[in-house]
Amino acid sequence: MRTFDYIRPASVPEAVAAGQVPGTAFLAAGTNLVDLMKGGVATPERVVDITRLPGLSSIERLPDGATRIGTLVRNSDLAHDAMFEKTYPMVAEALLAGASAQLRNAATVGGNLMQRTRCPFFTDAVSPCNKRAPGSGCAALGHATRIHAVQGWSDHCIATHPSDFCVPLAALDAVVEIAGPDGAREVPLTAFHHLPGDHPERETELQPGELITGLRLPPEAASFRGHARYLKVRDRTSYAFAVVSAAAALTLEAGGRIGQARLALGGLALKPWRVAEAEAALSGQAPSPEAFAKAAAAALAGAKPTGEANAFKIELARRVAIRALTQAAAGTPARIPALPASPFGIV
Repeated sequence: MRTFDYIRPASVPEAVAAGQVPGTAFLAAGTNLVDLMKGGVATPERVVDITRLPGLSSIERLPDGATRIGTLVRNSDLAHDAMFEKTYPMVAEALLAGASAQLRNAATVGGNLMQRTRCPFFTDAVSPCNKRAPGSGCAALGHATRIHAVQGWSDHCIATHPSDFCVPLAALDAVVEIAGPDGAREVPLTAFHHLPGDHPERETELQPGELITGLRLPPEAASFRGHARYLKVRDRTSYAFAVVSAAAALTLEAGGRIGQARLALGGLALKPWRVAEAEAALSGQAPSPEAFAKAAAAALAGAKPTGEANAFKIELARRVAIRALTQAAAGTPARIPALPASPFGIV
């Protein structure tokens, strides 16, 4: 690890000012950044510690029914918050599907949004990687691509985004709150992460010096609480990233037909994969295997493997989407042995 300057600002404006200097990285829990620094993948010249900034560690229910989550709220605290767990059960389920209890106790909401791909070629500092060194090439292409993207990839990058948390957030129209040198602004989470295109080094909407201050779930997100599930398929029972995941949520009308539907998939692209056509296909339909299969097909339209090794992910994602929608239609359970450490497993 190279030497670096350490700065601890006392306020958000001070943090933003410090972050404008080239070569600066913001530090919260450091569960991703510190690992990358140790491996020589991230080499900041200045680290700005934001862990003690005031006003960024609360969960608030706003007057309009929205919920605001400060960027420094810990993953475990959010998942186990009684109000949050009941109102957004699939988000709590996704949070507790990630990492380990120790990491969830340290990791933060903002850090989860900013975590970088776990592509092994990205984290190997000697392999060509356009995200690390633009123009150097993509070592993953033509090699071990089993966990890599089948949606939204380019010849410059085939990595996937690793977050569980971001998948249901994308489905529920979460908004990212940002502070920067030009003031505060907001970005829909669905637009916050970039697909690789020709510039995979441009990972998010954040500009130099900008800092995530919070996350907001709109009032209508709460209407899905009765029929919402997060489903994660992974190589190990716990402490593994998703091969494929799905966040599915429905509202059911008096006659049993679907009013609104939300569906986002993880493990397929460099951002959570949400397709409006898949959701629209379910509106007004009876919750049935046929309707769910049609929506899953729409969600996977245009999917293309990067090689034989990950062609299976397309069919797997189709099945996971159908299963997640089926489970959502059955209703959010009061208690089931879902994912390890799921809130549904707590009496």
